[in-house]
Amino acid sequence: MRAYSSHRALAVLALVATFASFAFAADTYKPDTYKIVRAYPHDPQAYTQGLIYLDGHLYESTGLNGRSSLRMVDLETGHVEQEIPVPSKYFAEGLTNWGSTLVQLTWLAHTGFVYDRFSFRQLRTFHYDGEGWGLTQDGRSLILSDGTATLRFLDPVTFAVTRSIVVKDGESPVTQLNELEYVRGEIYANVWHTDRIARIAPATGKVLGWIDLSGLLAADKHSDPEAVLNGIAYDAAHNRLFVTGKLWPTLFEIEVVPPR
Repeated sequence: MRAYSSHRALAVLALVATFASFAFAADTYKPDTYKIVRAYPHDPQAYTQGLIYLDGHLYESTGLNGRSSLRMVDLETGHVEQEIPVPSKYFAEGLTNWGSTLVQLTWLAHTGFVYDRFSFRQLRTFHYDGEGWGLTQDGRSLILSDGTATLRFLDPVTFAVTRSIVVKDGESPVTQLNELEYVRGEIYANVWHTDRIARIAPATGKVLGWIDLSGLLAADKHSDPEAVLNGIAYDAAHNRLFVTGKLWPTLFEIEVVPPR
């Protein structure tokens, strides 16, 4: 999730638990795979932390201190059409929309930003406890991940926590939940440093299945050890699913293929 993280040792331990849950999943059901529908250019310097598709455009939150930004991107060309920097003391994270606004998290500062979606003017800030990783919304609540197995549901006006779920594959908690997207009544969650997306029941936290995106980006296109899968966007109007990663030169439209 992070670059050059001071929490790397703890993350490695957490990943051990995560891979244990994958082993459980492999015993109970096969993961979905994918078919590439189309590939689009993506800024290879964008450290993608949050991604949404809305009204014909991609909106992207990029991370790293001194390089964090909020962007509107043309899907077809990858051209950044509108951008504002995030102050260098912040490491920007997850992104979602709410009404006419965009809501962006930061990693360690416990601070989020609310912007006017059209002008990118910052309207307000808000506070939350713990780390900020991924963010999405289900039409009623904002949904926040913080690197643990817990997803928190926030009131979109007050940002107070209204409820939470613990994500489990069987009896095994799934940690390192990162970029989030709400897709056809399910929460899709990328698991940091893996090529897997968990499909999660919002009511219970139960993992309904996995999407295995292994090999999506060719190995020789990974420019950095942190150039990992970390971007999910859904075009609900046309039922299109887009995925990319940190520092990836390509954004993919994919079709999820159920196991045979």
